Amino acid sequence: MHEYALRQQLHNEIHARPYERLVTPLQISHMAFLADAQQQAQAHAHLCKLLSDQQLPLPSQDSGFYVADIGAVRLRWERHGEFTSYTFMRQGLPEAVPSWFDQCACSAISSAWRQSIPGELLSANHIALLPDHTEAHWPQPELDAALDAEALVASEVADGQARVYTDLRIHADGFARFVVLSRAMSPRRRGRLTQRLLEIETYRMLSLLALPAAREMTPLLAQYEVELAQVMDAIHASQSERDRPTLDRLSQLASIVESRYAQHHARFNASSAYYDLVNRRIADLHEQQFGGLQTIGQFMDRRLAPAMQTCAHAVRRMQGLSERISRCSNLLRTRVEVQVQQQNRELLASMNRRQYLQLRLQQTVEGLSVAAITYYASSLVGHMFEAAHAWLHIDAGIAQGWSIPLIALGVWLGLRRAHQRLAKLDR
Repeated sequence: MHEYALRQQLHNEIHARPYERLVTPLQISHMAFLADAQQQAQAHAHLCKLLSDQQLPLPSQDSGFYVADIGAVRLRWERHGEFTSYTFMRQGLPEAVPSWFDQCACSAISSAWRQSIPGELLSANHIALLPDHTEAHWPQPELDAALDAEALVASEVADGQARVYTDLRIHADGFARFVVLSRAMSPRRRGRLTQRLLEIETYRMLSLLALPAAREMTPLLAQYEVELAQVMDAIHASQSERDRPTLDRLSQLASIVESRYAQHHARFNASSAYYDLVNRRIADLHEQQFGGLQTIGQFMDRRLAPAMQTCAHAVRRMQGLSERISRCSNLLRTRVEVQVQQQNRELLASMNRRQYLQLRLQQTVEGLSVAAITYYASSLVGHMFEAAHAWLHIDAGIAQGWSIPLIALGVWLGLRRAHQRLAKLDR
């Protein structure tokens, strides 16, 4: 039995990034960095330097996931298609509310190392997992010192087993903040909940990467649409001699639009995929509203959905513009081809008329040639009989006269035979 070469690798993919087992109280700091292939290789080397300084095992070169305990901090490193992420977890939680986030979980890691992580920081979040409670009613945590009460977003999640509070704002330290209050639940389930919260924020930011391009393209698309309308008007009103310049103008517009489309197409597709992941992760939270507060799903539907609709609308406008330009180009190209074919037919008709005139002229010249050859040949016959008069006793004038019809007939037959040979060669 022959096993597929990549069977083990494909099977292990579903276990590639397992959830963490999280026990409260706990501090979590998470950072996601945009990174191309070169920066991801640098990030791997950067991580290896930290681990080697701590005399810890190093991840393999092609590894996309690694977990290590560095003192009291647990570091989780992940490498994805276009970003790398770092999650720092530290057991315990300060009693003072502001200290939940002021003393971040990654403070035990060298600040110089954190500041020199390759890539561009896209998403950064702190999560405070409060101690479990067993009472029937939910306590009200003191959040005013940690979150903006005017922008508070909260919901019951995990089938009512936990509550999540956040303001989805970037605070002075550059991080957004989440507070998670839970009843007793398994560490693995708490890990899944935390991972979903982090993924929602990371994928939300990744999905919004297409928004600046959509906003940049909106006035350009309006300009291109106006120019296309002008070209269509020119096609409708122009004479045939103006079709080719109009086609050149349309081809130039098509090249500009297709260049823009190719430049942003991958980004818009990735944005749509990330938005789908955001919605899927929000659905996995199983949110329930409480206290009249806006849930995470409601907030995303109100704020994120319009941004994504802007991106989708830009894509639809671009595709529609490209299709209209293509149809217009085909129409104009057809008109130009019909005109060229008409000109070719007129040229062929003109060539036929010229060939007919040349044939008539040739026939006229051949008739004159028969007369001229007959005249000179009969003159030669007359001179010959004058010279031979003493022997032949034939009058030169009579001999010359009788030779004229014979010579003319011979010349005419010779020309006809030549025409027949040429006709055979043309077949």
